[in-house]
Amino acid sequence: MADTVIVGSKNPAKVDAVREILQEYSHLKDLEVVGTDVSSDVPDQPRSLEETTNGAVNRAKNAFGQCTYSVGIESGLMPVPHTKSGYMDVCVVAIYDGSELHLGLSSAFEFPDTEITRMIMEDGLDMSEAINKAGMTADPKIGSGQGAIGILTKGRVDRKEYTKQALRMALIHIDNHDA
Repeated sequence: MADTVIVGSKNPAKVDAVREILQEYSHLKDLEVVGTDVSSDVPDQPRSLEETTNGAVNRAKNAFGQCTYSVGIESGLMPVPHTKSGYMDVCVVAIYDGSELHLGLSSAFEFPDTEITRMIMEDGLDMSEAINKAGMTADPKIGSGQGAIGILTKGRVDRKEYTKQALRMALIHIDNHDA
């Protein structure tokens, strides 16, 4: 299993994103990608950049075993000044090699319906629950497919592509290890 990347999730959008991204890197493309369920040790819906980052780091560390790298992927809200709701969603990726962490973030977005953010922050709903309650979708497993970002961008960016952004950023350190 030394030539393996273990993703700290079985979410197909996350595992497929890792598998597809590694194909872009000649020194990583032959690694086998395996998903496994591990705890993020943070709330199901992170509500700060710190919680989201900790979730990704915890997933990466909790997944690490007989592998080359483990990957933790976590999305959550973070406070952002001057936004309508006060918050934006971001994806954080942590890649762990057994001693060092390599972090990356995706672009961030704000829900145009501030009621969704309010339901997450004040009512304690997770994103899937909030967008279902708001009538944005009837899919309770939206995060395993196109994600809220897929709905909001009308398919221009889906959950997998959103995750790939953060993966590419985390891979900068690994791809430029001689720099």
